[in-house]
Amino acid sequence: MNARVVLAYSGGLDTSVAIPYLAKMTGGDVVAVSLDLGQGGEDMESVRQRALDCGAVESIVIDAKDEFADEYCLPTIQANGMYMKQYPLVSAISRPLITKHLVQAAQEFGGTHVSHGCTGKGNDQVRFEVSFRALDPSLDIIAPARDYAWTRDKAIAFAEEIKLPIEQSASSPFSIDQNVWGRAVETGYLEDLWNAPTKDAYAYTEEPGLGNAPDEVVISFEKGKPVAIDGKQVTVLQAIEELNRRAGAQGVGRLDMVEDRLVGIKSREIYEAPGAITLIRAHEALEDVTLERELARYKRLTDARWSEEVYDGLWYSPLKRSLDAFIAESQEHVTGDIRLVLHAGQIIVNGRRSPQSLYDFSLATYDTGDAFDQTAAKGFVQLHGLSTQIANKRDRDGGFPTSANGQ
Repeated sequence: MNARVVLAYSGGLDTSVAIPYLAKMTGGDVVAVSLDLGQGGEDMESVRQRALDCGAVESIVIDAKDEFADEYCLPTIQANGMYMKQYPLVSAISRPLITKHLVQAAQEFGGTHVSHGCTGKGNDQVRFEVSFRALDPSLDIIAPARDYAWTRDKAIAFAEEIKLPIEQSASSPFSIDQNVWGRAVETGYLEDLWNAPTKDAYAYTEEPGLGNAPDEVVISFEKGKPVAIDGKQVTVLQAIEELNRRAGAQGVGRLDMVEDRLVGIKSREIYEAPGAITLIRAHEALEDVTLERELARYKRLTDARWSEEVYDGLWYSPLKRSLDAFIAESQEHVTGDIRLVLHAGQIIVNGRRSPQSLYDFSLATYDTGDAFDQTAAKGFVQLHGLSTQIANKRDRDGGFPTSANGQ
């Protein structure tokens, strides 16, 4: 049986050169699959045609923006998904969706192999390949950059050798991945941790110090899902796009971090995620109002674990599915409005209201009308600290004497 490789195709130099290179290495055909995840930039029809011009036997473009927003971004909002308490999983949540469509294309077009452009140093190779094996382990996997030591200079030389009809430029100092949820920037001079990012590293956000007037926005949620902005009904995709625009104009959502990669190395990453950060911050503020204390405490633990599972490429794992079920149940009462101010790179929550609120004014107030029984507090405090009190007495006294019978 002749090989047929289904390639995750971005339209850039590396994956364009990969089409004839994979055909040469496998002796088979290449099917290019591109997903529109709201990344903007080039027209997707141009991307589709470029793959054909580079030798693909089929080139498919899938508009997956709403699917991405509803089935991948929304769970991330509800899980307050932040790896290392900072990174809103911009690339991590896109990989299982891309993988899903590559597997479907392989099944439709008789694919024997699937291919991605990731290196052996990064997390994305894991995210792609673990998902491939979870969905269809019969498919062989090829990663040219890793398996064939494929570098950018080799890609350019190969493109020139076969006169590939693409722009062969290595001028950009960065490696960039972006979608509607955010933008990830790495490599180049950023690999020196002392170098500050320059203006050209950013595209989704304005400089926070520009002096734009503060922007006050009200985000409405129903069961943990954003449904309106300033009273206007929106889809999840529209909510992300609107807040990308408004929060981005205020310089909100910039992140410069050194993260712990799954492969064991530390990597300096620059992220922009204005809509993502704003939605997660608003969602957290609403959970503060609507989740019971013990549920809220435990959910903070599961949110962190969910984020690690997704970051580590385990979107289809049993643990992640079980965490999904817990998180979905926790959202039953997360309904209401959060008012916040976007300004100079900051998000300031200054208003909360919910028909499911657990905030009781009569219990919280210190003024007339206070319904809290303060006489009950004295005994509560004594019992709450009793075990600590006993342990500290033992430690001060060097232990308690035993009874007469030695017990």
